[in-house]
Amino acid sequence: MTEIKLGLPKGSLNTVGRGNTHQLFLDAGYDIQGYEPGNESIVRIANDPEIITFLTRPQSAPVELSRGMLDAAIIGKDWVEEESVNGAEIREIGDLEYGSTRLVIGVLKDAPYNSLSEFFRLQEGRENQILCFTEYPNITRKRFMENEGYRKVFGDTKPIVQVRGLVDGENRLVQIINSDGVTEEYIAKGADLIVDNTQTGNSLREHGLRELEIIMKSSAGLYAGPSCNGEKEEKARELFELLMGVIQGRKYFDIKFNVPNNRLDETIAYLSDKGLCSDEPTVTTMGRYSAINIIIPRKRFTQAWNALKQTYQASALVRNEVKQFVR
Repeated sequence: MTEIKLGLPKGSLNTVGRGNTHQLFLDAGYDIQGYEPGNESIVRIANDPEIITFLTRPQSAPVELSRGMLDAAIIGKDWVEEESVNGAEIREIGDLEYGSTRLVIGVLKDAPYNSLSEFFRLQEGRENQILCFTEYPNITRKRFMENEGYRKVFGDTKPIVQVRGLVDGENRLVQIINSDGVTEEYIAKGADLIVDNTQTGNSLREHGLRELEIIMKSSAGLYAGPSCNGEKEEKARELFELLMGVIQGRKYFDIKFNVPNNRLDETIAYLSDKGLCSDEPTVTTMGRYSAINIIIPRKRFTQAWNALKQTYQASALVRNEVKQFVR
């Protein structure tokens, strides 16, 4: 039996209304226990003994992957990028399309600059340190050093990065400090910049800040480390397919309806031509009517149903949720 060590996120990616990874596993057919949002404990998947589960913090999961402590993990792309700046061997099995966020540079809402380059150019000749607080010091330093304005003022020197007592870098005029706590509050305390993730931007606005630039967009995905190869990788890809089937299923309705037999062929042609069925409709013919069953994109349901009813005399609609849709 091949066992795979899987890291499951604790925090925002397992929160009702944000990610709810727990519900994703349930809908994918996994009997997952001990992982209820806000009440996570010792997690196990009762109906698949090949998956050994561990709770992990998003910040820690990339480190655990790169060192073989986990074979695979569900984490945000932002944290993978933060670790990969240092050359960690982490690869994406697939994007799970939830937990979407933006990693942004935040400044005071009335700050007199509109780009990071403009900010650095205005600092030329400044003697006081430029302070930036963030949970993403590696990404932030990389972004600064690639910036045209930074290079013009400071050349190729590395900004100081401080993570608690550890300090690295040479440019003491630009210091990137690891944030512990509410990152948005550091500007009120005297910082010049922050780098933080946001979904809506509401928290930035509440703290009197605005987005200066977007560094990257992120969502949850299934990622693999160097130890995830051979049969372990096959297992990880099987897991991703089932989870992604739930994500895809949420984009569709399962509908059943009747059409007169004399309108059946043109109804099927309409559904196929418009791409309103996954492969082809399921048809059951009885008496004067035929029952048609299709999987239809949610966003096209209303318009399609009006056309089916008005043009093809469709009736007796039954609409169901799609729990999982694996092609």
